Amino acid sequence: MLTLVMGASLHPERYSFLAVNRLRENNIPTLAFGLKSGTIADVTIDTTLMSYNDIHTVTLYLNPQRQKEFYNYILSLHPKRVIFNPGTENDEFIDLLEKNDIYVEIACTLVLLGTGQYSK
Repeated sequence: MLTLVMGASLHPERYSFLAVNRLRENNIPTLAFGLKSGTIADVTIDTTLMSYNDIHTVTLYLNPQRQKEFYNYILSLHPKRVIFNPGTENDEFIDLLEKNDIYVEIACTLVLLGTGQYSK
């Protein structure tokens, strides 16, 4: 269940930073994209858009305005699911994902992991 964290941050107080750590603590293979390169746990943050294969879940930590430039990229990955974390909800993108048969979940990745619901 390969997960891509979009909007990964090197700041330990950011939810994206916590999410990468928790995903790895749960042995979930994780990739990360962010503005600054660095490493969280054993995950290197990519600063260029990579052509990943077999992405199951994209979890968003980008505000709706920032998401627009990544619509086509995320669609090109053909993920099974996109998680909109609190503050990232975006009706325009949600509609686009659903039209492309991608499951949308409006939830907190950290809560899903903490309650054992992430894999569902």
